[in-house]
Amino acid sequence: MTRAQLNDREWEFIEPFLPVGRFGPYPERLREQFEGVIWRFRTGSQWREMPERFGAWQTVYNRFMRWRDAGVFQTLLEEAIAEAARRDEIDMSLVSVDS
Repeated sequence: MTRAQLNDREWEFIEPFLPVGRFGPYPERLREQFEGVIWRFRTGSQWREMPERFGAWQTVYNRFMRWRDAGVFQTLLEEAIAEAARRDEIDMSLVSVDS
């Protein structure tokens, strides 16, 4: 697996949706933490098995939970769909009403 999981273009799309609170995360660690979340779900590994390059697994886990509770992932999904629609890249033949 490569060190960077997101290319710069993908990160530019995602970054504005990630809230930065008064006490963190520090903006320079934000991408590492988000990529840690991606790594965890891509590999199916336990949080404790996360490589140190993403930061402490507890920090990444807590960040994931806050983002989840704040609706960040739902908003990202909706915006990705909207962006694909603006680019006319949605293939409606893949949509099924009953599933």
